[in-house]
Amino acid sequence: MVWISSPVSSISGDITPPGDKSCSHRAVLFAAMADGVSHITGLLEGDDVLRTAEACRQLGAKVERKGAGRWVVSGSGGFATPPETIDFGNSGTGSRLMMGAMAGYNLRVSLAGDQSLSGRPMDRVLNPLREMGVVTSDLGPEADKLPLVLCGSSQLKAIDYTPPVASAQVKSCILLAGLNAQGTTIVREPHTTRDHTERMLRGFGAEVGCTPGGDGQIVSIEGGQALKAGDFTVPADPSSAAFLIAAALLSPGSKLSIDGHMMNETRNGFLRMACQMADIDLADPREVSGEDIVTVRISGPDGLRAVNPPHDIVPAMIDEFPIFAVLAAFADGETRVTGAKELRVKESDRIKATVKMLRVNGVEVEELEDGFVVQGCAGKVPGGGIVEACHDHRIAMSALIMGTVSQKPVAVDDVSMINTSYPEFFAHLAQLGADIREG
Repeated sequence: MVWISSPVSSISGDITPPGDKSCSHRAVLFAAMADGVSHITGLLEGDDVLRTAEACRQLGAKVERKGAGRWVVSGSGGFATPPETIDFGNSGTGSRLMMGAMAGYNLRVSLAGDQSLSGRPMDRVLNPLREMGVVTSDLGPEADKLPLVLCGSSQLKAIDYTPPVASAQVKSCILLAGLNAQGTTIVREPHTTRDHTERMLRGFGAEVGCTPGGDGQIVSIEGGQALKAGDFTVPADPSSAAFLIAAALLSPGSKLSIDGHMMNETRNGFLRMACQMADIDLADPREVSGEDIVTVRISGPDGLRAVNPPHDIVPAMIDEFPIFAVLAAFADGETRVTGAKELRVKESDRIKATVKMLRVNGVEVEELEDGFVVQGCAGKVPGGGIVEACHDHRIAMSALIMGTVSQKPVAVDDVSMINTSYPEFFAHLAQLGADIREG
């Protein structure tokens, strides 16, 4: 059964996006690793984060939901061998972060995921973990992919590591393993990536070093540090907010206010590019649990200007390129995205999936090895296509946003995976005036 998004006259209202997924994963995980009781509010309750919460339960922490977005986590300062296989579903972030977190304890754990996650490479985190003393074995037909077995060790050794590709997941995995390693673990990032792990580890009482290094940064952590329980408020997710921003920017009659948008420079790349494409008001700056946030206000922009994201902003909007491509399709002029090869190994090959999404809806687009080139339609995207979601929530949501203003409705073959990151997506879009329904 396909889902169809039909054109509407306007997208308007006041809304707060769900809690940030990256921060939600980390809040539950760090609280489970800590000794004591932590209270978390604003937690995203999508499938990916719930998988992380269940994994922490299996590893010995007490994780309880007390209400919408309100959770209490009781940790005992460590993890133990779980009674059964941990299934991460579609969550690449949860699986890679937890491999690092589990690495420093004497345990043996079987890890699994769904079809999409099982096709994604894990060598980028497994290679440095093996250097530190972790032992792994494959359970499936392909090496260094799920399912696999991970054997941690309380005798991990610190490493000085330069990831071949800048990745917050890789950096975070190594830092979490470094918490329980002997010596100082160093990660030399070729380009600066999102820093939620560093910020939140400090919030849980750990000392994390960070200094500039070339085009990136050098992050370090001393082993033997114990995390301390505390309270944490999860800010709104900028990746989810991107779909709301795009919907408003594409709708000539829009009047939208989005509260709590995170302004962390490692995450707000999409918003920065959107501000170059149209006039957007950023109001009421403030801070929540160490993260700067604002209220985003958009009032019926008259057309979009094509912009080319510079390479140094790519890591700060890596998850938002599918919906950015939708904006580019409606913009006036050519948009060229390069330096984004990381998109090839997301929930889908997002470069290929994004190109197919645009082409099937009448947009001229060229696929590059590390990005794509979009010829904007100056507000008149034909639409009328059926988009293959490719098991990717961001492709599915991007296509549905496209349909709210395309000349013909846009259909998506599968929307089930949207629940992994934005369970309120359909309710929020309906609240703002979208027409999305089963076809």
